[in-house]
Amino acid sequence: MRRLAYVAALLAGCTTLGPDYERPGMALPRTYPGDGAGEAVPLAPEWWQSFGDAKLDELVAAARAANSDLRLAAARVQEAEALAREAGAAFTPEVLAGAGATRSRVSRRTEPPAGAPLERTQYQLLASTSFEIDFWGRYARTAEAARANLLAARYTHALVDLSLAGAVAQSYFTLRALDAQLAVLDETLRLRGESLAIARARLQAGLGGELDVFQAQAAVADAQVQRRETGRGRALVERQLATLTGRLELSLPAAALGPELFALPVPPAPPAGLPSALLERRPDIRAAEQQLVAANALIGAARAALFPSISLTGALGAQSAELSDLLASGAGIWSLGAGLALPIFDGGRRSARVEQAEARRAQALAAYQRAVESGFREVSDALVSLAETAASEAELRARLAAARGALELSTLRYESGYSPYLEVLDAQRTANDAELALVRNRLARLAFSVDLMKALGGGWREAD
Repeated sequence: MRRLAYVAALLAGCTTLGPDYERPGMALPRTYPGDGAGEAVPLAPEWWQSFGDAKLDELVAAARAANSDLRLAAARVQEAEALAREAGAAFTPEVLAGAGATRSRVSRRTEPPAGAPLERTQYQLLASTSFEIDFWGRYARTAEAARANLLAARYTHALVDLSLAGAVAQSYFTLRALDAQLAVLDETLRLRGESLAIARARLQAGLGGELDVFQAQAAVADAQVQRRETGRGRALVERQLATLTGRLELSLPAAALGPELFALPVPPAPPAGLPSALLERRPDIRAAEQQLVAANALIGAARAALFPSISLTGALGAQSAELSDLLASGAGIWSLGAGLALPIFDGGRRSARVEQAEARRAQALAAYQRAVESGFREVSDALVSLAETAASEAELRARLAAARGALELSTLRYESGYSPYLEVLDAQRTANDAELALVRNRLARLAFSVDLMKALGGGWREAD
């Protein structure tokens, strides 16, 4: 049996059919459109920590520990590891041990050997093995595909982890922005309530009409509706965070959250010239490439099935008519064998499988190219959006300052009787819209920074 294993080891892997993998060439631009990144600052893989919010760090840690999607991806990695071990085991012979006892009787109508009893008992103890020599590399290609699928599963797990952290960060920033909007609306309600009181006082003093009161009441009701809708949106986002973190009882009151929305820093810009390194960074692109490697290897496995298969068999054990003699001298038995199986006619089944494998490789190649193109587009979009929202913030602050000045002046003019209440109402709406627009722009800026982190595959180092 040991000699059989030596022969198998010498013959295994004599030939490996099928194409060897080569990474497809992709014509990527040297820089991203609108890439105005300055000095690159190293950013750790835990990129969410760059926002400096302890509550965000806590939520991301909770999600990575308890999220069901991440646990599902981890279980798929375990499955892929077991499949890779199974594929690697094909290179070693399978040894089976068995023991048996039989009692048989021959017919009287036959001519048994002289002196042989009609009934006899036989005991057997046997170890057997069989091994198919991987002469054409079928097992080697299958093992290569299994290893690639394992790497793809690991990269998919990393992708789920990255996407989960991004989803938590996006939801958290949305929650913080809704809190900021609620604060704006509370202030709006206070100002409009004061305006309503002034309108009523002027009506009682005979200085104003009922129209001013009705308009002020409508403005207060409008602000109340806006606040109610914003509060409803906040409750939905809070439930979304509870689902992502696996804490269904999660409660996040505004007072328990981190720094004010505009105090959150935006992470540093990425280093320039990343398109060439994008293939090595994004887990979805690396997973797509490993799926291409697996599909490429399975072409060789399918082609190997067109050729003869060579197998070796062997057995070693003992046999005797008495159980007490089973391990006695002279009871040993053994056998060695070799077999050759050559496919002659199968109706084109094996050649069709080769064509299927080649078609799957073409699909995997298209998926890989699409992943690269999508990755480049997502980074470019995030860079442009981040730059534009950063540039808009100064303009929105100037708009808000002007709107507040107009509101203050129109209120003084109305109280002095120089302008109608409609002028105050218009100024209030303008100031309210300006404040909400500034909050939404800051949310968009934070959200686009998260999109950029996800598009780049996480943090980066100076070596990148």
